[in-house]
Amino acid sequence: MAARSARPWLVAVAAASLFTSGCGLFGDPVEDRWASRTEFPSCGEVSLGLNEEMRQKAVQEIACLERALESGESAELKVTFPTIEGDPVREYYRVTPQGGLEVYTDSTDDSFSDQKWSFAECYSPVWLTGVSCAR
Repeated sequence: MAARSARPWLVAVAAASLFTSGCGLFGDPVEDRWASRTEFPSCGEVSLGLNEEMRQKAVQEIACLERALESGESAELKVTFPTIEGDPVREYYRVTPQGGLEVYTDSTDDSFSDQKWSFAECYSPVWLTGVSCAR
């Protein structure tokens, strides 16, 4: 009889684990897509301060992405920057072997945003960090 009364508790724990496991059932689909991606060679990480521009602080990292684009290879770069309020936002730039640019944005720590991930994709980018992709 004791084993029978434990079952509803076990079911509740299993359901809670499924909910928080990030399996995609209730998670963010863009975050799930990022987590399951094929990793590309890294061009590094850049941390920008408030009002710092990527073109000035990430010269080598941008050159790395441009080399990958020109050679038909793949690469990715992580950029972290603060919002006006100081919350961190992370962007992941990915050059694909097909000549495209993917931009994943993680706004989950930005308390003044929707706190979700977003994704944009461009083809034949002229200047990687100046591309305005439709989201």
